[in-house]
Amino acid sequence: MRRRLLISTLLVAVTAVLLLGVPLAVVMSRLVTDEAAQQLQRDANTAATVLQGRATNGEREDYQEIQDSLVGDYIIISRKGQRAVDLGIPPPPHRVSKARASMPPFTVTVEKNSSEVAGQVAGALALVAALALLALGVAVGLAFLQVRRFTRPLEELAGAAGRLGSGDAWPLGQQYGLPELDQVAEGLDASARRVSDLLAAEREFASDASHQLRTPLTALSMRLEEMVAAADDPAAVRAEGEAALSQTERLADVVSQLLGRTRRVGPTMPEFVGIDDILAQQVAEWDPAFRRANRKLEVAGEKGLHGYATTGTLAQVIATLLDNALAHGAGTVTIRTSQTPKSVVIEVRDEGRGVPAELVPHIFERNVSGRPHGTGLGLSLARTMSIADGGRVVLVRPKPAVFAVFLPLAAPGTDGDQPVVSGPA
Repeated sequence: MRRRLLISTLLVAVTAVLLLGVPLAVVMSRLVTDEAAQQLQRDANTAATVLQGRATNGEREDYQEIQDSLVGDYIIISRKGQRAVDLGIPPPPHRVSKARASMPPFTVTVEKNSSEVAGQVAGALALVAALALLALGVAVGLAFLQVRRFTRPLEELAGAAGRLGSGDAWPLGQQYGLPELDQVAEGLDASARRVSDLLAAEREFASDASHQLRTPLTALSMRLEEMVAAADDPAAVRAEGEAALSQTERLADVVSQLLGRTRRVGPTMPEFVGIDDILAQQVAEWDPAFRRANRKLEVAGEKGLHGYATTGTLAQVIATLLDNALAHGAGTVTIRTSQTPKSVVIEVRDEGRGVPAELVPHIFERNVSGRPHGTGLGLSLARTMSIADGGRVVLVRPKPAVFAVFLPLAAPGTDGDQPVVSGPA
């Protein structure tokens, strides 16, 4: 491309020089030739005028004065009735430029070597050629500057497009002062930002999916282990099988929610659901894990509460808080339910050392974990999912840790005056 730009610019410059230089050379040569002929004619007229003036005044002709005034010219002076007088050296026959003037009784012919005129023409043409070469030099310099100005941004844009195609979605962030190139750069930057957002969303989805699937898979694994341990007791095997089937259904629900995120479908509308059934399902799911850790899982507080939530989302939020209490807490974990004028409150508390003071302000931030090998995704996801349902998750007390889920008593988007529906006690 650089070569093409250079060649095209040079062709334009050469064409312009030829279109302007050739006529200029013709005009300059014509001007020099005409000026030489006019000067020769003025010399002849001057000589004839001087001779006529002397004759009129009765003075004697001074041919030497005429020759001294026209040095280098060949002069022929003719007078009626007298023999012609020639002054100077005649030029070669094939290189003669002449002019004639008649002032009675004199006729003066001045001849000059045309080589001198040819030299002057050659000098004028040399001047035109020098100007043409200067113009071409300037054109070449400007061509290199323009080529550099155009090709460097194009090379950068091509490199940025190549990096974008290979997955390096780093915006170029350059402005070149050329509207077309700036528009291309802005388009590439916008594409880079979109690709970067997509890659970040993909990585975030992979992390969220692995975290969300880990809990039900762990619970399902424990149920299968219980089934193996109780192989001699058909009733126990049946009970554990039913629990494993329930875990499989919950796992399928989690997968459906994750796929819904990738398809960008609209969010599921929260419903007025009973809290007791969801908590019972979570206790049944997590009780084996707590028993294996020689810890207790208890439910206390008011019964028959209802609130607006998505069943699968609320189950995942409670599971995240229970997993967090199992991993970071100690002693008995208590799920306590209560109701305020506007919310249903589900608290998850344990008897451990609580949340370190330096983590309290950042506990719900992504990638913040109290364990060296923790993912730091659980609480962040729990808060995000709860907010999507119109609820919220907060840290009520850091030591010992008490987390609370607040569920609205009115459908999200209403004025909050919807009557509260109480379930059976």
